[in-house]
This record gives sequence, structure tokens and C-alpha cells, in this order.
Amino acid sequence: MVFFGIFQYNKIEYGGLFIYMSAQKKILIVDDEKPMARALQLKLDHSGFETKVVNQGAEALNVLEREKFNLVLLDLMMPNLDGFGVLMELQKRKINTPIIVTSNLSQREDEKRAMELGAQHYFVKSNTPLSKIVDYVKKTLKV
Repeated sequence: MVFFGIFQYNKIEYGGLFIYMSAQKKILIVDDEKPMARALQLKLDHSGFETKVVNQGAEALNVLEREKFNLVLLDLMMPNLDGFGVLMELQKRKINTPIIVTSNLSQREDEKRAMELGAQHYFVKSNTPLSKIVDYVKKTLKV
């Protein structure tokens, strides 16, 4: 592993040449609130993460079936398939990517249910600065 600034790269030898491939941690942001998703994406990108944003639960499941992510930031209130449904489907499909919920649902029951369905942590968006979410992501991914 080689570092250039805050970015990590894997050094791979291929045919006598050295290739540097990104070793950035990949984060999937699942949120139908596009301004919030974009703000999170910008903060995380600036912190050296590779991010992808999807705006619907079903789309998140499709992406998680095809691509490997180190972490998912998941909103709960979305049309069609909400975050609780996504958490249930991830359990059924045995997709074990760590999930951090970011939601405006502030009831203790919602937090408890999300944690019972496999979320590792729960942030209430309206009460949490983005910097705190990014710091928690860094801590979780040991960056």
C-alpha cells in the first residue's frame, strides 16, 4: 500500500511494470433527498472516499448485488422500498456490508428497529452535522 496525500493505492506488479490502483474505501449513499445525498457525497469525496449515490431502495439492492462496498449510508424514508425494507432484504440476501442509518425519523422505536435489522449506527440527520457522520465513517472503516 502506497499513500499519495490522503489517497491510498495498491502497488501491483504486472509484466515488470508497477501499476498503482486506487485502494479507496467505497461508500454507497442511499437517500431520496438529493441535496442531502449530494452534500454527504461531497464531504466523503473530499475526505478521500469513493462514493456512489442512489435515490431508491430497490436501486440500492441492485447495486449491492453487483458491486462491493465497504459501507452503506442508508436513509429510512424513501418511496416504494424504504430503508427498513432494504435492511430486511440485505439480511435475506446475506449481504453483510456495514450499514449506517441517516434518517430524519427521531423516534427511539425507529432507531431500535433499524438496529435490530442490522444497522451498526443511527444518526438523526436534523440533529447531526455532516462532519460527525464523516468522522464516524472514518472510525468505522479505520481510515
